[in-house]
Amino acid sequence: MYSSAHHQFHIPVMGIAFTIDTPVKVARFGISSVISIVEDRLIEMMRKHYYPTIHQQYQPITIEEDDYRAKRITDYLNLVNTIVKQQVERLKMAAFETGSEIVKYFEMLPDTSALKKMYRQMMNCSNYHEKEKLEIYLRTQIRAGSIDVNILTKPDRNYYNKKGEIIEDGSDAVAALRGYVKSELNNSSVIFSAGMNPRLYNYLGTCKEFDVNEDGGFTKKVIVKVSDYRSALIQGKYLAKKGIWVSEFRVESGLNCGGHAFATDGFLMGPILEEFKNNKAELVDALFEIYNPAQQKRSNRKFNYPPQIIISAQGGIGTHEEDDLLHHHYNIKSTGWGTPFLLVPEATTVDDATLKLLSDAKEKDVVLSRNSPLGIRFHYLKNTSAETEKLLRISKGKPGSPCTEKHLASNTEFTVEPICTASHKYQKLKIAQLQSLNLPAAAYEKQLSNVLAKECLCIGLSNPAAINNKESFVKNLNAVSVCPGPNIVNFSSIVSLQTMTNHIYGRENILTNNNRPHMFIAELQLYLNYFKEQLEENIVADQLAKTKKYLAAFFNNLKDGINYYHRIKGLIENYSNQFFTALRVAENELDYLNLQYSISEDQYVTKESHLYI
Repeated sequence: MYSSAHHQFHIPVMGIAFTIDTPVKVARFGISSVISIVEDRLIEMMRKHYYPTIHQQYQPITIEEDDYRAKRITDYLNLVNTIVKQQVERLKMAAFETGSEIVKYFEMLPDTSALKKMYRQMMNCSNYHEKEKLEIYLRTQIRAGSIDVNILTKPDRNYYNKKGEIIEDGSDAVAALRGYVKSELNNSSVIFSAGMNPRLYNYLGTCKEFDVNEDGGFTKKVIVKVSDYRSALIQGKYLAKKGIWVSEFRVESGLNCGGHAFATDGFLMGPILEEFKNNKAELVDALFEIYNPAQQKRSNRKFNYPPQIIISAQGGIGTHEEDDLLHHHYNIKSTGWGTPFLLVPEATTVDDATLKLLSDAKEKDVVLSRNSPLGIRFHYLKNTSAETEKLLRISKGKPGSPCTEKHLASNTEFTVEPICTASHKYQKLKIAQLQSLNLPAAAYEKQLSNVLAKECLCIGLSNPAAINNKESFVKNLNAVSVCPGPNIVNFSSIVSLQTMTNHIYGRENILTNNNRPHMFIAELQLYLNYFKEQLEENIVADQLAKTKKYLAAFFNNLKDGINYYHRIKGLIENYSNQFFTALRVAENELDYLNLQYSISEDQYVTKESHLYI
């Protein structure tokens, strides 16, 4: 039933609640999207909300039940699957008339689609019998977008039984995977993000549901989100040894993205995608060489040809021209449009107050913060209700949050049992420690600021669904956090699903910033700012000499990226002058930093790029 072939984009996971029910909103129109399955309390709340919509009684799955997290996830995914199937059947029966969902389905398809062309032929057909035949055929071609799930690999808290023993295969990530595996979803994918988790990947290797079917396809597929080619090769090989084939590598910009930002060492999106394009055959061969014997040992099956691997990309895409460049120059199969969809209530779940903040957001409002308890940089929108609540607690001398969910509890600096760095318990202990160290004032204030920045994301990123559905997530904790990418500043209109789809396919333009830089330039500027920040921090900490090798590599990778963009600037038609000027500015800025701090000894400042002037 499910296929993503009709559309050329997908909606990535966003936060926790923002895409928690996105398939219910968009899958019937053939659009694929991703649900976060990390927060089982939220999932239970969504079960309670959606069962009445299909006239079935909600049966709670309580925390007293064995394996309750996995059971909640399985049942919610099955519920979403049931709803989408019913929606698709109704859509197939609709009349081809203005305003109907079947018309909306075909109107939203890309104009290059053969199905879209056939739809137009049918609409313009004057012969009744021929028109009827075309209608019947078109109805048979309707496919729902895939219902995919995301598992953040790093927060993988253990659970304990009444005897205090760790529950085997009961950790957050493993239980979430088990919940997905046991669901009825087919032609669906699990996306692993935030790096490799051996425990999780080892459990994945025991799941036969990811084996190749008799027809050569997969019922359930594996997607790994990566920031570069090396990461894809390492993780792909690790999983191949377990007999698991990675069907898709989803390349995300290290800094031009929403939520957690995993900065590369100066490697830029364009060169990274070029490496995937040039080395894809080698990647497939390298993984298949390991996968085939592992599968033979695992299932006594040997394959003559490797299964398909596709490359997708996401992070900062904002125009049809950029989307088209990714598809046609880099051979990207699907592009991820995340942040702009936060302004599409028909697709995502965002409360009204936060929706207005997103709509009004300016460049100064989106920061690469230190707010995440994971210690990973985190794109964050300022002035949210969660930030207001956090600052109020600090002003009252009671910093930190109650920690009810504990999904991000990973710090054992002061305790045997891991606690969350956003919790009141941790911040009280950490501040007391800082006060005892007699640090210089500037050092103390900097470290204190980093401690106080941490924010409860489990609740803040879940609350939009509770607010919109008039439910209670955690009693008396109603504040909302939101984590758009920097691209949000270029979009301010709250639009329909069809309008956003039209924008993606170049039929409309909803950008509000006419001076918006190309996505490659926007990312380059983010990396330049990040590099300058790294330099300043190392100078203040008197660590410049110790980190010079890292900084020199970062510098040289940025230079390589700029030189690469000089070579392809002819492909950036609508941005050519602006693109070239921005490259020169970035180049000059890097050269100045090198002269000031003697970062790189290679003396290759702009030596290649001048060939393209």
